[in-house]
Amino acid sequence: MVAAVIRPLARIAARISDIRLARYLAASIGALAVDVGTFLALLASGVTAGPAAALAYSLGIAAHWLMSSRAVFTDTVAARGWARTWQKALFVVSALAGLALTTIIVTLADRGGVDPRFAKFAAIVTSFALTYALRTLVVFKDGKA
Repeated sequence: MVAAVIRPLARIAARISDIRLARYLAASIGALAVDVGTFLALLASGVTAGPAAALAYSLGIAAHWLMSSRAVFTDTVAARGWARTWQKALFVVSALAGLALTTIIVTLADRGGVDPRFAKFAAIVTSFALTYALRTLVVFKDGKA
C-alpha cells in the first residue's frame, strides 16, 4: 500500500527535478552567452581584458539571477524585502564559489601542462554542478533564505 503511493510520488519528484535541471542548464547557457558576448564586445571597443572580464562576469551573474529566479526556482524565490536580498547575496556567493573553482581548475591544469581550453571546459562542467547544488540546496532551498 505505502509503496503504491510512494513510487508515483518518487517518479513525479524525479520528473520535476529533471525539468528544473534542464531549465537551470538553459539559464546557465544564457548567462554564459551574456558573459562571453559582453566580454568580446568590451574587448572590441578597447576595454582592457581584466575590467572587461569582471564586468562581463558580473552581467552574467545578474542575467543568471533573473533567469533562475523567474524560470528555474520559481517556487522557492523569497518574497520581497530582507529575505529576497539575502537570497540574492547567497546567489552571488554561489557564483563566486563557481568562479573560484573554475580559477583553481584552470590554473592547476595549465601548470600541469594541460591545454587551458580543455581545462576551461572541465571547469565549466564542474562549476555548473557545484553552483546547481549550492543553489538547489542553499540559495533556493525553501524561499525563506
